[in-house]
Amino acid sequence: MSNNNKANTYWQANLKLVSILLCIWFIVSFLCGIVLVDFLNQFRLGGYKLGFWFAQQGSIYTFVVLIFVYAHKMKKLDQQFGSGE
Repeated sequence: MSNNNKANTYWQANLKLVSILLCIWFIVSFLCGIVLVDFLNQFRLGGYKLGFWFAQQGSIYTFVVLIFVYAHKMKKLDQQFGSGE
């Protein structure tokens, strides 16, 4: 595999990962925190309405978890393509 082809494959894998993670963040922050808030408010988490919790805390926690997932997946991707540190 040529270096240019290898770099393109690496970049495509990176973009796919970022797209998936951004979709997850969008679902949690926008859909659960805004669009589905009335439905989710029927349930409680720690004494708070679930829709409120997603709007205030859930999207932040999800974002932090996604950062660690991205770092872990990119480390594996770097090792796969031999471009790690």
